[in-house]
Amino acid sequence: METIQVDILNPKAKKLLRNLADLNLIKINKTKNKSDFSALLQKLRTRSTDEISLDEITKEVEQVRSSRYEK
Repeated sequence: METIQVDILNPKAKKLLRNLADLNLIKINKTKNKSDFSALLQKLRTRSTDEISLDEITKEVEQVRSSRYEK
């Protein structure tokens, strides 16, 4: 069994796919439109319980910038 993702550009193609599914040649699975990145981001946001202050963020950004510009 092989899984592929198909972007349907023409409504006639969707009808053809449904006909193939009716003949038990293919199986159509509907998926959510969320991208993998947005799902990961949502997961990370819900797991985070620590609050980070603006000062801590600024210090981290300045530290990364200074190490980057040293090179």
